[in-house]
Amino acid sequence: MSAPVRPKPFLQPEYCKGCLRCIEACPRDCIQPGTEINPATGLVPVVMDLTNCNGCSLCIQACPEPYGLRPDNLRFNPEQDFVLEDPAKLFGERAVANLSEGDLPDDAIALPPCEPLVLKGTYAAAIGALLAGCRHVFGYPITPSTEGAELMAKILPKLDGAFVQAVSEVAAVNMMYGAGGAGLPCMTFTSSPGFSLMLEGISYMIGAEVPAVFVNIMRGGPGLGNIGPEQADIKLACRGLGHGNTRAIVLAPSTPQEMLDLTREAFALSFRYRNPVIVLGDGYLGQMTGTVRLPATMTRPGLPAWAVWGDRAHRHNLITSICLAEADLEQHNEHLNRKYANIATCEQRVECHRCSDAEVLVVACNTPARMAKGAVEAARAAGVAAGLFRPITLWPFPIDTLADIMLGVQRIVVVEAGPGQLEDELRLALSHAGIAPPLIDHVRRCGGILPSQAEILEALLVGEEVLS
Repeated sequence: MSAPVRPKPFLQPEYCKGCLRCIEACPRDCIQPGTEINPATGLVPVVMDLTNCNGCSLCIQACPEPYGLRPDNLRFNPEQDFVLEDPAKLFGERAVANLSEGDLPDDAIALPPCEPLVLKGTYAAAIGALLAGCRHVFGYPITPSTEGAELMAKILPKLDGAFVQAVSEVAAVNMMYGAGGAGLPCMTFTSSPGFSLMLEGISYMIGAEVPAVFVNIMRGGPGLGNIGPEQADIKLACRGLGHGNTRAIVLAPSTPQEMLDLTREAFALSFRYRNPVIVLGDGYLGQMTGTVRLPATMTRPGLPAWAVWGDRAHRHNLITSICLAEADLEQHNEHLNRKYANIATCEQRVECHRCSDAEVLVVACNTPARMAKGAVEAARAAGVAAGLFRPITLWPFPIDTLADIMLGVQRIVVVEAGPGQLEDELRLALSHAGIAPPLIDHVRRCGGILPSQAEILEALLVGEEVLS
């Protein structure tokens, strides 16, 4: 009895990316690199000579692009022809249907008491990440954030972790996508130009609901600028995290202690909401040292049921931001909007200093908030009822607390090392809340220069004379 004839492959050039994997797989040398660009794709597909083909189908199995290479017996059979399928529906139901029962919870491990440490901000953030259970860090060196990555590169191998210096920030964020998709706490240290390169990947992670922590130590810009401290990435973090409907919690520490505490908290928030979290520091905060006290516990991370882990319990889990059908994508965006609304309601954070009777309210964050606090005290000594409103979450902006203290406020002074991006967030939050603001002044420095306490105090005192 003769053996059945095995179908030979045929190529659909519009699906071929020219990766050449089929060439490596073919034992008969039936496939060669192409030389002509396909005008429909701009890519160069392979070319095939099937004279010696035995129909082994190894090339079809090697093709990473669905429908690039297909068996010849499907070429002219419209009933067996393919249709595009949504990845979420392509492989069937997951092995364990009830996600809520599949989570392995985190464990809290007690830490022995120790004396306070004196750490620079980037080191404090790295230790906060370690205490949160992060053992996977991906990044590319960039001043003034590199020391955090260097510390992780030294420590992680001793903790069975991994630090990978990627070839670029674009590569680093996609490595984070993979680690986060496996349910592993992961992070990066970067600065303003590097953060810009990561925005596309952040959009993919938000769309696929992949947790991760990005520590961005902002520096002067635009362009390469310099390595001085600036606060000009606020618009990116709050309003521009890549394309599409993207949001992420943005935490703004002002001390090395908060660099540790907020980075540690960022991991919990990222997994709570399955979303990236941004820790936004400035160049001065990343480099300056301060007293840091360690918490009483550290975290041994569990494993979420949605992870793509590679075992039976997680089989058919899917991490993707693709929704081919318009109705499915709209439904996914509505789901994201509900999540954003929940975050906006539950995760507002702020520190108020002498705000209960404030007539002049200073709004500042990061390192400039420290100068602003000194200016508030000096203004009080001069008879001006000043207070400091320090947003710790820049998104969601803590508008609920601000609304409660606005009744007696006659003037707002926004202090920032930037061109007015914090003020924009303030004005937008007030507008969305339907609150008519009083007079809004500002003290701004750019290019890596921080506002001084004297400049802020002058604005408080001069403005008070104008009002009177």
